[in-house]
Amino acid sequence: MTSPMPAARAPLSGAVFMILAGVAFAGVNTLEQVATTRLGMPAPTAAFLQYSVALLAVLPWALRRGLPSLRTRRPWLQAARVFLAALGVQAWVAGLAHGVPIGQAVALVMTSPFVVTIGAGLFLGERVSAERWLAVTVGFAGGLVILDPFSESFSAASLYPLAAAILWAGVSLIQKRLLAEDRPEAVAAWLLLMLAPVNFVMALPAGIVLPDVHGWLVIVAVGVLTALAQGFLTLAYARADAAYVQPFDHVKLPLNVLAGWLVFGWLPPSGLWLGAALIVGASMFLLWRESRPAAA
Repeated sequence: MTSPMPAARAPLSGAVFMILAGVAFAGVNTLEQVATTRLGMPAPTAAFLQYSVALLAVLPWALRRGLPSLRTRRPWLQAARVFLAALGVQAWVAGLAHGVPIGQAVALVMTSPFVVTIGAGLFLGERVSAERWLAVTVGFAGGLVILDPFSESFSAASLYPLAAAILWAGVSLIQKRLLAEDRPEAVAAWLLLMLAPVNFVMALPAGIVLPDVHGWLVIVAVGVLTALAQGFLTLAYARADAAYVQPFDHVKLPLNVLAGWLVFGWLPPSGLWLGAALIVGASMFLLWRESRPAAA
């Protein structure tokens, strides 16, 4: 009889890799904000260089494994997905560049699954139950609490992370459509190979501003951490079911709040924790609701 221990360890390692991804993303967000707010790097340039370094970091590994076929039945849909992903990156980095606190930005981008739920009903023909609508309503209420649009501290820059959440939700919706016809390897390869060039084109209107030595050190660190974070995410989903590891993704919120406090001295207001609790609670309910058929 085989021992049950390896099967028991696999979910645990998946959770560890998801937490490591959260740590890496906290480093990415903090250093990205250092590059744009303290070192004066334009947001479009920072986004382009970040994903260029990330591409260079993972390319040797990809070449050793053999690049998957880029053959796709819907090239324009693949291109649209990459374009939306690049726009989301630009919006996210612009928010950090305008001084949106890291913890607040992360909490707002966590509303993306609720946008996916709405989009799945509108564009993919999926049935959105009353329970899903309840989760979406509570999640967006949490985002509204965090934004606090009627307070004196509200600024239009706070909408950048929300725009990134909407754009990345579009990426997820297109990906669901593509995976019905294309191989997962092809879908991943398109994003890997095209994100840096598309960000380069988007950075051209503002001009590419090459950083100084300190800027390069920060950008290289951001790019390497981006590659590591994506690698940890891949390992997390490979080692355990998504329903198991997804709750550990929420650890990124306190990690980013901690990083923002240590580096920028930003202390989150009570409204952020209330809004984050609504978002996390709604997403956990949505995850539980979606996992019930699989469990049955």
